[in-house]
Amino acid sequence: MLQTILLVVMILISIAMIGIVLLQKSEGGALGMGGGPSGFMTARGAGNLLTVATWWLGGAFFLCAISLTIVGNIDRSSRSVVDAAAVGSIALDTAPEGTAPAPVAPATPAAPAAPSLDDLEASLPTAGAPAPAPAQ
Repeated sequence: MLQTILLVVMILISIAMIGIVLLQKSEGGALGMGGGPSGFMTARGAGNLLTVATWWLGGAFFLCAISLTIVGNIDRSSRSVVDAAAVGSIALDTAPEGTAPAPVAPATPAAPAAPSLDDLEASLPTAGAPAPAPAQ
């Protein structure tokens, strides 16, 4: 539940930060376009307000991200990859004591997936035999 609330808050912070950044005036003169003074406040006052709001929203964004990470990992903190209780509960194919195991039918050997070293040795010519002539 807390994770959902934090996620919604983070989305709202992100939307607000996007809006605030887009409202700020361009200070660089990128491609010759500069931002003019806005009508609702003086240029300097609007810049200070938007700059402070951006800093606060940025800080809230990072705090929310860290909180989401901590809350997301709280459930996993008590479990281990190799949990001792889980290893002991693995069911093996063993018969109960006092009963004979069921006979296993012998498996017919299938063709090996890759040639073995024995196959390689058998295909090599012997030391005294002449080498075959190259194909033309």
